[in-house]
Amino acid sequence: MAASTTKAKPAAKRKTATKTATKRKSKTPAKKLVIVESPSKAKTIEKYLGRSYKVVASLGHIRDLPKSKMGVDVDNDYEPHYISIRGKGDVIKGLRKEAKKAKAVYLASDPDREGEAIAWHLSYLLGLDPKDKNRVVFNEITKDTVKNAFKEPRSIDMDLVDAQQARRILDRLVGYSISPLLWKKVKKGLSAGRVQSIALDLIIQRENEIKAFKPQEYWTIDSEFQKGRSKFMASFYGTHGKKQPLDDNDAVQKILGQLDRNGDFNVVKVVKKERKRFPAPPFTTSTMQQDANRKLNFRTRKTMMAAQQLYEGINVGGKEGSVGLITYMRTDSTRISSIAKHEASQFLHKEYGAEYAATKPVKGKLPEGAQDAHEAIRPSSVFRTPASIKDYLTKDQFRLYQLIWSRFVASQMTPEVLDTMAVTIDQNDVQFRANGSKTKFAGFTKIYDKTEKNNVLPDLSEGDVVKLSKTDPQQHFTQPPARYSEANLIKALEENGVGRPSTYAPTLDTIQRRYYVKLEARRFVPTELGEIVNDIIQEYFPDVVNVGFTASLEEQLDATEEGKENWVKVVDSFYKPFSKEVATAEESMEKIQIKDELAGFNCDICGAPMVVKMGRYGKFFACSRFPDCRNTKPIVKEIGVVCPQCKKGQVIERKSKKNRIFYGCSRFPDCDFVSWDKPVGRDCPKDGHYLVEKKVKGGKQVLCPNGDYTENVQK
Repeated sequence: MAASTTKAKPAAKRKTATKTATKRKSKTPAKKLVIVESPSKAKTIEKYLGRSYKVVASLGHIRDLPKSKMGVDVDNDYEPHYISIRGKGDVIKGLRKEAKKAKAVYLASDPDREGEAIAWHLSYLLGLDPKDKNRVVFNEITKDTVKNAFKEPRSIDMDLVDAQQARRILDRLVGYSISPLLWKKVKKGLSAGRVQSIALDLIIQRENEIKAFKPQEYWTIDSEFQKGRSKFMASFYGTHGKKQPLDDNDAVQKILGQLDRNGDFNVVKVVKKERKRFPAPPFTTSTMQQDANRKLNFRTRKTMMAAQQLYEGINVGGKEGSVGLITYMRTDSTRISSIAKHEASQFLHKEYGAEYAATKPVKGKLPEGAQDAHEAIRPSSVFRTPASIKDYLTKDQFRLYQLIWSRFVASQMTPEVLDTMAVTIDQNDVQFRANGSKTKFAGFTKIYDKTEKNNVLPDLSEGDVVKLSKTDPQQHFTQPPARYSEANLIKALEENGVGRPSTYAPTLDTIQRRYYVKLEARRFVPTELGEIVNDIIQEYFPDVVNVGFTASLEEQLDATEEGKENWVKVVDSFYKPFSKEVATAEESMEKIQIKDELAGFNCDICGAPMVVKMGRYGKFFACSRFPDCRNTKPIVKEIGVVCPQCKKGQVIERKSKKNRIFYGCSRFPDCDFVSWDKPVGRDCPKDGHYLVEKKVKGGKQVLCPNGDYTENVQK
């Protein structure tokens, strides 16, 4: 056998090599651990901090009160019994493992009460001292802001934690005291809470106002006048210089009888003024939710979800990569940092000119009880225009970012300047008035809120003579107050000092999931169940739906956050009288029987009458012999169109799991026809495909989904 040519290393050298490898391994420095809530936020921050840091996510809360019981010891200073949230075991195990080998641990959850509480729970589970300076907060996720925040870590703010604990415990005491009563006396699955009960009560109060409203008749006389070739509109004002209402047609005819239609009308007064219209301040959480609802048709939950994504970081390509596009989205402040103001001024000077940059930008008035803890919602960099990053955003993210960016930039701009003219026209002591306006300088409307339309009047002067072209008397009736939209309800809650920015979205979601209210034409309508629950709370727990009392409680929670109130005393002042109300309700409340409405047909399984039942997603048909017979059927709405696929069944209106209306065949599953758009019962004259109806701006349009055939919009 040939000898091997490979030379073995001497033993001494082998030993030295092993020592060197061990030494290298031991020299690998331990990393600093940073814990945030979400993976996307973790990814963005880790990029800024570099290799010496490892950033991981807790995936939200990791500890909370138990779901199976109250979890609050009311006899021992309301001590909460926290437990690890079910399903978070592996997350906690992983965090402990990372913390054990880390050089240092930083807690970088969101900069609010809830974020502070998450940091506190993390410090408990990881065995950290809450007095250590390991809490890092930042209002925006940009490189400089994050790096500077890590230069000044602080200890956990126990005042913020106590305020959050107090709110959580109060909500638990209310919910877990009233909800079992509702289950026992009304039906299972119901709930009650401080803020949701106020929201429900506001909706029902508005509904009662609508029912009690009695319309009153009134008339207007809009008239067209002419000076030379110029025509303009003016409206009847009054007689002898005093405003006069027109209650009926007799009053209208009396006024018209005083006029000589072919005679001259005199311009007796012309007032010309310059008016300034100032921009709105940047968004708070509430105003962002309201504007997104009104302008983008976003539900509150959708708005907050998109805002969270924009705040935590989006990959915008190039050198920047993942970056937080907006500042923290839970705030009730309109304050803007001096750096952001300076950057906005630079942008406006460069893009629009010095005349558009405000020297003293508008300051918003803070709502009563506002904390002013964070800046307003704004873009992290005004130079990151919506157009420049559109390709990196989803449709929803882009629309919301564009809204936030435009609102912020507009708030730093000069006002719109309008030339206005008010004209009074007289004949026989009957006066008509016309108001006109013309934009002299666009100001902030160059990019935002172009709501006012110019109504230009001809050049008129006192003493001018004009002619009456035509009159148009119109009968009107006063209208009841409108039902609440999501935007209006949030505004009402905020104005009443009920709830805080983080509570609005879950509150509106809860009252809909419990089927206390439903949305019709984007407006809240209370259900029968909602009215029953509200009546019970009104009768037995009046403080819970007392707006003034709840607002006062919010102020006490804010004082706790500032270290001015003891959280135990705040909870105690509420719970002692409340617990007596619970005891009284237990004894005196009678069981409420919600009578089932007969469906008008019998069960096709057992022959018993079918009834209408109330479920989580609304009403449905069920057998009256339940639970002996469990036959159920959905309540369907026929649209009067035969199924275009099988030609046998009827097309019915259905709802998806996300409550979106679609259309399907009544013979499902034998026929699987389905359409998001409403079939109209006619076929396309070009290719024979069934036609559908689509909603478009200004009305509805009939079209062929298969081709380019459309019919005129029906306004």
